[in-house]
Amino acid sequence: MNWELVKREWKQMSRNLKARWDKLTDDDLERIAGSRERLVARLRDAYGLTAMGAETQLDDWERHQQPIGHADSSA
Repeated sequence: MNWELVKREWKQMSRNLKARWDKLTDDDLERIAGSRERLVARLRDAYGLTAMGAETQLDDWERHQQPIGHADSSA
């Protein structure tokens, strides 16, 4: 998924972020407001990650996301 899509769908995507990283608070997500750089910094602080570790985890999360409203409808 492209980060521009994450930014556009921030309110919905932030729920997925909280499900993955439960140390992120609503206030954190409001301050991050779609900024990948602020999210990486917060992940580093909250989880004691290196910059590379936070980027790697975020890249993995991003690969597994689907745009809101684009889920497979063949079920």
